[in-house]
Amino acid sequence: MNPKWRSPKSAFRRALSIGLAGCASALSSFAYSQTVWSGYAGNAQHTALSGVASQSLDQIIWQTPVDLNPQFSGNDLLIHYGSPLVTQSNTVLVSVKTGAADGFRIEALNGRDGSLLWKFDSDYSLPSHNWTPSYSPTLTSNGRVYMAGAGGTVYYRDNVDSTSAVAPTQIAFYGNAEYSAHKASYNGSIQISTPLTSDANGNVYFGYKSSGANTLGVQSGIARIAADGTATYISASTATGGAAPNVLTNCAPALSNDGKTIYVAMSAGSGFASGYLVALDSSTLSTTSKVLLKDPKSGGNAILPDDGTASPMVAPDGKVFFGVLENPFNSSKGWMLQFTADLSQQSTPGAFGWDDTASIVPASMVASYHGSSTYLLMTKYNNYASLGGDGVNRLAILDPNDVEIDPRTGQTVMKEVMSIAGITPDAEFLAAHPNAVREWCINTAVVDPFTDSILANSEDGRLYRWDLSTNAFTQRVVLTPGIGEAYTPTLIGQDGKVYAINNATLFAVGAFVTPEPGAIALGLSAGCVFLYSLRRCRTRTRR
Repeated sequence: MNPKWRSPKSAFRRALSIGLAGCASALSSFAYSQTVWSGYAGNAQHTALSGVASQSLDQIIWQTPVDLNPQFSGNDLLIHYGSPLVTQSNTVLVSVKTGAADGFRIEALNGRDGSLLWKFDSDYSLPSHNWTPSYSPTLTSNGRVYMAGAGGTVYYRDNVDSTSAVAPTQIAFYGNAEYSAHKASYNGSIQISTPLTSDANGNVYFGYKSSGANTLGVQSGIARIAADGTATYISASTATGGAAPNVLTNCAPALSNDGKTIYVAMSAGSGFASGYLVALDSSTLSTTSKVLLKDPKSGGNAILPDDGTASPMVAPDGKVFFGVLENPFNSSKGWMLQFTADLSQQSTPGAFGWDDTASIVPASMVASYHGSSTYLLMTKYNNYASLGGDGVNRLAILDPNDVEIDPRTGQTVMKEVMSIAGITPDAEFLAAHPNAVREWCINTAVVDPFTDSILANSEDGRLYRWDLSTNAFTQRVVLTPGIGEAYTPTLIGQDGKVYAINNATLFAVGAFVTPEPGAIALGLSAGCVFLYSLRRCRTRTRR
């Protein structure tokens, strides 16, 4: 079932379409019954595949700042902002940077109008960094939100849809008694350094940095906190046999489809270093396999930059995809590396990997595709004019099981099924590159299988709908005048609103007519009861 709905004129018909999408979502996403978007790239596999149909991009419904004191570098905003989270009750959890250099809180907002339900000011402090890392909480399958705190601790709160004042519970992965006895030492030496990821059983995983200047001598590594509060952790050095002492900053851990394996990148240094993709047993955190990440062309060690947000993505067939920079560094395009689930075999890379997490595109979404793959990948295909490229920055759909020769490098890469360039000229580079356009500022882009489209935002300040059936931008909405910025995610909420971050602001974009809650409930009920008449409904509403 893949209906492509035309926006209904009446509130009831719009609610009916939302209700049908909600039914499909419930059937396909039952493992995350309390969440619509649980963390970075939507789920524990980071596929960014939505279970909810997007609304029409007609207008900005509401907006809210994600940074109360943004710090600009000239005309650029080199700050990564955490992904909003969305519950089935349409509560949107937003990470907000409150200070110039530090300070974070979580705001729970009503997804309908952006009104505040509750907020929590964390005592979290950032690890050492160049570009500002993201503050990225996670929602578990039972509706609990986990948020990073000081000293490598996490806070959690249940009943996230409630407006009641609830004091979050704090957990230190190395022991609450130890933290209480030496709080200043741990606050000064350990900081969570990755987005939090939760699995289907409510376990939470994250990476942390440590100077080791604490009473237990805890070194940088990765931790697991179970739903019952028990914790396990392992140092990156132990996980890699001494080869890599750090978990890569901003690299969200990813879970295998069966939940038994966790994947995370570990770096041999800081800044721009080499490193490994590591597979760990998700219960014990013992290493099951690891692979030294290589540049496919030069054969040298690939670069893992702390300034990026590339994270592993686990595909439906268990393959693992991970973006790296090239070595020697020359264009900042990098590679999208491809591995088997056990990391023992490497297949054809994609021709772009910098600060990017691939999204899953079911092959059925691309009518022009006639290959054998059941899924395709969506990645950025920026070609930076400032680093030797032509400035024609694109989005691309790639076939991970087919090949072509990359005209830039001469390397065999994943075959490009289709691509599309941005539309706003980049005035800075037009003299030397007359076709240069503003770059795509996404690190993960949401895929909407209900409308055969991808929602992505650009540094030109616009949010776009890329229709894969026509390979065209069929909708666009202006968010800001545009700004150079670090990459951010897009996502779709419980009611179909599309969320994008631009210039330190979260925008909720949707249709001109939004039904009242009662109409949505009526539509949901009608959609579930009258599924048998779907064919007739589709005939009357299909584009």
